[in-house]
Amino acid sequence: MDAYRRIADRIAADIASGRLRPGERLPPQRKFARRHGIAASTAERAYGELVRRGLVVGEVGRGTFVRAAAAVPLGRSLVEAATTGPVNLELNYPSAPGQSELLAPALAPLLRPDVLTDALRPAPADGTAAAREAVAGLLATPGWRPSPERLLFTGNARQAIAAALASLVRPGGRVGVEALTYPLVKEIAARLGIVLVPLETDAEGVRPEAVAGGRLSALYVQPALHNPTSAIMGEHRLAQLAEVVGELALPVVEDRIWSFLGRPAPDPLAALLPHLTHVVDGLSKRVAPGLTVGFLVVPERRVEAVAGAVRSGGWSAGRFALEAGVRWVEDGTVGRLVAAKRADAARRQRLVEECLRGFRVRADPHAYFAWWELPAPWRADTFTVAAAAQGIAVTPGGAFAVGGRRTPDAVRLGLASAAPPELERALRTLAALAGSQSSRPS
Repeated sequence: MDAYRRIADRIAADIASGRLRPGERLPPQRKFARRHGIAASTAERAYGELVRRGLVVGEVGRGTFVRAAAAVPLGRSLVEAATTGPVNLELNYPSAPGQSELLAPALAPLLRPDVLTDALRPAPADGTAAAREAVAGLLATPGWRPSPERLLFTGNARQAIAAALASLVRPGGRVGVEALTYPLVKEIAARLGIVLVPLETDAEGVRPEAVAGGRLSALYVQPALHNPTSAIMGEHRLAQLAEVVGELALPVVEDRIWSFLGRPAPDPLAALLPHLTHVVDGLSKRVAPGLTVGFLVVPERRVEAVAGAVRSGGWSAGRFALEAGVRWVEDGTVGRLVAAKRADAARRQRLVEECLRGFRVRADPHAYFAWWELPAPWRADTFTVAAAAQGIAVTPGGAFAVGGRRTPDAVRLGLASAAPPELERALRTLAALAGSQSSRPS
């Protein structure tokens, strides 16, 4: 085992045993390295491994702190964990009432021995003809319907992002991203040796002129319900971005994992630039995180290149999950779950509006998350630790920041996983914490 992993394991054991408590600050990496007689790079990798495991949270220039929220134990549902222990507003897995009952009927035929034999075979990157047709219809918007021949499948949407970037960008290449971006994209980029370049944004997302001056190999964007800010790129801005990207002939990875919550889902950038845009989507948010498939709609001339990246990365979809997903799409189950989750997200956003009234919160009425700009003098790290002391886990803004920029004094609230009564209780507790003069850091 690598030395940095052994060190991370020892720190993890101290956290698990209680020797390191939630909110405690770890020593600076260089001080830790000197104390233990290891290289600074080894300490840096050990701390990075702890961040990856979700055990600590770190912000540039502020330190690394032990997180409060433990992972949900195996065998317990997210709702069960939320109602019997700390409220986790980091996790964000929506679940509709009666979801299991809706999903079960389509799985029963797959368990017949003759059907199961086929369902347990490996699936190719392009899935099956039935899967391509079903998903093309699922992803269609009023102004766009992907060609089934341009669809590929991965185990989940994160793998779809990795496959798209791996096929487009060589190690050392520069990929433009919103200054606040999906945290796992940072991890994917690190593993692929890709440099992420933070681009200036506004209320509608990335600014086209920032793309023009970025000297980029590719662009990764979330135009529809951007995570974490809920920004939605309007038609005019989308057209401006398409014009700049088209002039640069710049490949794009367009992440639409939350776009299904729109009513209707907005048209993608791919509708304007089908020859440059790689659309990423999946089933995890629409259906459930435990049995999912990632989707990739790729430019016609890039199908084989991206399929090769899927195969070489070991990112192919499981055939059983693919078959189940097709059945759920075709029998209307996915449509019913989407309708239920749209209504559920709206209810949860009303709780945010009610409980956090008076604070600066960026959110969309259709989103399952909210971006809370904390009142002074709170900082994201200290508020995260204070919230943890109240049994509530939130995600500090630094988790989304790119390129060593100053971490925003904000937190993201994931609204999907906690049961509504627990969510309301947590939001009211956080509001009281944020507004309490006696609890504020000096």
